Amino acid sequence: MTIPGNRRPWHGQTGFTLIEQIMVLAIIGILASVATPSLHRMVGRNELRVAQMDFISALQHTRQTAVMSGRRSLFCPTRDGGNCSGETRWDEGWLVGHDSNGDDQPDGHPLRVGSGHRGKLLIQSSNGRHVVRFHPDGTAGGSNITLLFCQPAHASDALTVVVSNAGRVRGAPASAAQIATCARLN
Repeated sequence: MTIPGNRRPWHGQTGFTLIEQIMVLAIIGILASVATPSLHRMVGRNELRVAQMDFISALQHTRQTAVMSGRRSLFCPTRDGGNCSGETRWDEGWLVGHDSNGDDQPDGHPLRVGSGHRGKLLIQSSNGRHVVRFHPDGTAGGSNITLLFCQPAHASDALTVVVSNAGRVRGAPASAAQIATCARLN
């Protein structure tokens, strides 16, 4: 079909109208606003799992260090990266070191230091336990210790790491009582 006075054929409309473009952007905006909370929750759960695995790995390394060196080794929270802090909060960081004299401080420089998860997670150990000591036979003296990993805004996602007296390290989801504790932490 040709338009009179114009020798070119008419092919109809090409491209998108402004209304169509606005509708597409509105749909994208609605879908993004629906998906964002789920994405934040998924990222939070992933941070918890990464922290849990980081601690499990560090604890297993500490136990292996004690067995291989034949010296008592410790795993403890730290604020400065050089000394144990003596606190039950672990979100500032942790360290691994030998402790031959039993003062719950590393002999000399720490063997390994881990960065904390401050501002992202809360990590709390059992009451009264602020250090994990592994003996040369691989056992962990004292009572069992449980480390609780949580985000108070999403307490139901809390995770734990448990170290038994025998030196076994395992991760698990938090119990109902631990979830309640997580919700109260700030």
